[in-house]
Amino acid sequence: MLINLVLSDWCYQSQVSCDHTCKGPDEWVDIVPMCGGTNQSPINIVTKKRIIQNFAPLKFHGYQSPFQGLIFNNGHTVKLSLPGTATIDGGKLEDKYKAMEIHFHWGKNGGPGSEHTIDGEQYPMEMHIVHIKEKYSSVQEATEDTSGLAVLGVFFQESGSANKNYDSIIDALPNITQPSSNSSLSLASLDMLIPQKTKFYRYQGSLTTPNCSEAVIWTVFEKPVDLDVQQLSAFSNLIFSNETAMVKTFRPVQPLNGREVYYSGATLASASIILVISGFLTACWTVLD
Repeated sequence: MLINLVLSDWCYQSQVSCDHTCKGPDEWVDIVPMCGGTNQSPINIVTKKRIIQNFAPLKFHGYQSPFQGLIFNNGHTVKLSLPGTATIDGGKLEDKYKAMEIHFHWGKNGGPGSEHTIDGEQYPMEMHIVHIKEKYSSVQEATEDTSGLAVLGVFFQESGSANKNYDSIIDALPNITQPSSNSSLSLASLDMLIPQKTKFYRYQGSLTTPNCSEAVIWTVFEKPVDLDVQQLSAFSNLIFSNETAMVKTFRPVQPLNGREVYYSGATLASASIILVISGFLTACWTVLD
């Protein structure tokens, strides 16, 4: 009953003005008390207060492999289902985590729309690649573990030229404008969607939508990905479950409540570079043996 209530009643602030029957972010706590917890996300990252640490490299496995998935409009955002074959570890993650879904948060026609902010700056869009511990079978199951999920946050900024790496996603959006619509999607790799050689921020937080479970290890990349204004604006053509324009799909930043935000001291190698080096070392050890 709780799950059905959450799915039908919560909404973003941009919907509240058109639909007074749904509850915006300030009222999510009335639906799910956890949304008023002390470790909620997103947050404003204050760079002067970050704690610099020399993280081990964040390692990507299967991130260059092509895959097919389903992209769909769930009435709140755009989601892309993943097969769970790509994984991450390292970077002071204590387990290996498998990639289960991608979803996006955006503004209106390229306006401010990211969930996390940096020194108060809100980017036009943010992508979340949601991973769960390998031993779990679903995101819901992983939320019962305080470190059950590892989410990669990627910012987007406006550029003067289109980013061809996102063509397949952008081209699929006209097929899923209505709630509950879906379309098949093929991608060359996950590696092509994330920024390369970038430092990152790390903190303990929550899901940014109900049920707001405080079970997420956040890795927010410092370097944004470029999209042109047409690509950013394409997301604003989708429709929410209450038949209003799907815009400003972000939760406002939440209190930090004394949590520490860490900053990686070394840049990340690209997923492909890490895997190439790993394969080379394996081959060398084989020869030596």
